[in-house]
Amino acid sequence: MSDAAPWLDDEEMSAWLPLIGLVMRLPGALDQSLRRDVGLSHFEYGVLAVLEHAEDQTMRMSDLAYLCNGSLSRLSHVARRLEGDGLLRRYACPTDGRSTLATLTDGGREVLKKAAPGHVKTVRDLIFDEFTRDEVRQLGDMSRRIIARIQAQ
Repeated sequence: MSDAAPWLDDEEMSAWLPLIGLVMRLPGALDQSLRRDVGLSHFEYGVLAVLEHAEDQTMRMSDLAYLCNGSLSRLSHVARRLEGDGLLRRYACPTDGRSTLATLTDGGREVLKKAAPGHVKTVRDLIFDEFTRDEVRQLGDMSRRIIARIQAQ
């Protein structure tokens, strides 16, 4: 018996090609807007936004990397730049010397505050303004189902 998956049919292919195009183009569109407005990439903005919502606006770097869907190496490189710009601070975890914590600074909060209106406008312009409320719910449901399948692998 063959383990090969069946080829996508015409209907599946007509959904797959636009989806993969979206996955490839959306990060660049978000990057472009954020770079123009505050000089951050979408990944950098995501790091700061995750910290903003963390307890005490602080998180272990390993947990932050996981939540931002980046490697610890990539996050360390980005955190070094953000720290140099005064947007976050890194320090050894007082209860576990093997871990490093990252904390959002006042400067990081200010950049997020400045970036948020333009970022939300871009997200609305590119995505949500195109859909009805029911379609927004469906988009969320489908996205969560896909993410769950990815995480289950």
